Amino acid sequence: MSSEQKWKSVRRAWTDTPPGRFIGGGHPIGDFLEASQWELREEREGYVKVYAHLPLHVRNLRGQLFGGFTGTYIDFVSLYTARAGRDRAERWDFFLATVNMRIDYFEPITDPGFTIESHLAVFALTTMKKMPL
Repeated sequence: MSSEQKWKSVRRAWTDTPPGRFIGGGHPIGDFLEASQWELREEREGYVKVYAHLPLHVRNLRGQLFGGFTGTYIDFVSLYTARAGRDRAERWDFFLATVNMRIDYFEPITDPGFTIESHLAVFALTTMKKMPL
């Protein structure tokens, strides 16, 4: 698949999202996290509330969210939050790149589902840089 085809697939995942879902299929990270199954509970400008599940392949041997994947959830939701409240079909005239992330773990995530409210069950600070396409 060419770079252009990948970009179109990612864009389609965001724009062709079924009602009540966070994202459709076709985004590599979203597909890995099984994010097409997440429920979009609330969205407004700069805010997203999602009910996500915990796939088996992101769990450690105790059944908890593996710490290294915590940042994947945070990054994925944070990048979307920067566009939240906009028409999903609107052209995105910028690309976001995460340049810093801090994660403080308060408790393990073990439930089969959990709520992400522009953050996980951790305190996370992300710094992003606006990049030209």
